[in-house]
Amino acid sequence: MKIDLYEKLWMWAAVVIVAVFLTSIGLTTLGQAGQPPSHVETIDPTALRTDPRFANPGVTIHHDGSATVVIVASMFAFQPGEIRVPVGRHVTFRISSPDVIHGFQIVGTNGNAMIVPGYVSEFTTEFRRAGEYLIVCNEFCGLGHHVMYATLIVDEHPRVDAAGGGAP
Repeated sequence: MKIDLYEKLWMWAAVVIVAVFLTSIGLTTLGQAGQPPSHVETIDPTALRTDPRFANPGVTIHHDGSATVVIVASMFAFQPGEIRVPVGRHVTFRISSPDVIHGFQIVGTNGNAMIVPGYVSEFTTEFRRAGEYLIVCNEFCGLGHHVMYATLIVDEHPRVDAAGGGAP
């Protein structure tokens, strides 16, 4: 049977693509040790509230204008319940939970994370428009799930306390 040159090229190209695909899956599986890359920082969920990283949930405004928001998601509330961040600056959210799996979604934005006890979920985003945003738990966490929400206020001039952090 005669196979045309172009058919041979396409067959070899398909074999190479499949080999690259399978190799990349194998390497990332072994390299990531079976964990998703977003869950690389761990924390003891039983000591979450006494851990220095989460002992004082709230907003810290840095000298460059960026902000770090530390949030504890527990049944059935986000702490703090009101968050103020600057508009047009990088905002890093660091979230963990002491009890069950929660979701964290900033409605109308690309801010979305799954909160798993024992891990710190972190993502950075920028809000280009000032306003008030609703934060909801989008992962069923129990009978009070429907009342688990917080408010994110993106402000031109967020309040800053004497310690240099934003108002929680």
